[in-house]
Amino acid sequence: MNSRDKGARGERYVAKWLRDNFGCQARRGQQYSGSPDTPDVIGGFAGTHPEVKFVEKLNIEKAMEQAVNDCGDRIPYVFHKRNRHEPLITVRAKDLLLFSRAVVLQDTIMKREKARNEGQT
Repeated sequence: MNSRDKGARGERYVAKWLRDNFGCQARRGQQYSGSPDTPDVIGGFAGTHPEVKFVEKLNIEKAMEQAVNDCGDRIPYVFHKRNRHEPLITVRAKDLLLFSRAVVLQDTIMKREKARNEGQT
């Protein structure tokens, strides 16, 4: 599998993970060039910008630098995974509180929608 295919597979994995675990309307982005307008995954946590890396040897500083350069005014984070290992999310310490709030907000929205849907059945 070439790196382009592995990257696309990783982006699809992250989009599915966000949909399944947080109810996000996430999908793989269109990768023309790195920018806030073309994130690896679209529709994840509000106000965040993911950089997806599915590699065996990751230079996390370089990956975070890419996320920071591409994020615009959003919170950058790196979603990374090695083969046969659990995925990890790396966020800058200074962004941790805002990132956590974005996750909690999405979780709250998902729970409200689930409760509303259960009430309609």
